[in-house]
Amino acid sequence: MADSLFVDEEILIDAPPETIWRVLTESKYVAQWDELPEGYPEGAMSTGSKVVWELPDGGQSITTIINAEPQKELKISLFVSKWEEKIKEGDIAYLFQLEERGRSTLLKIRIGDFSLIKNGRNYYEASVDFAGKARKVIKELAES
Repeated sequence: MADSLFVDEEILIDAPPETIWRVLTESKYVAQWDELPEGYPEGAMSTGSKVVWELPDGGQSITTIINAEPQKELKISLFVSKWEEKIKEGDIAYLFQLEERGRSTLLKIRIGDFSLIKNGRNYYEASVDFAGKARKVIKELAES
């Protein structure tokens, strides 16, 4: 098996964890730093919340919040129906962690482990791009 493939990013945000938590979990903000399907309901997401995308090949991409510890940690499992491998929920996930740093908050983002699937390198590279852009938009939203 390949070495683990995780994307790791972090950014210092001049806002309290409560504000960043809203940006991470309220759909009106999530839609600005990540894609949401058309007609996704307004409001806060929590443990068990799912986002389902219908893929052009007839498959689905599904994210599910599997851990939501307010102002501390948000873990979102990723599953794609066309993956050949049987992946346990949470083995491939988006992890957002918040650490207070005085008047600011350090946001850590970890995405992966894409070594668990065939073509994992493609998902990894797409996630590098996603994490780099998302962290900047999350910072802008939280600080405004």
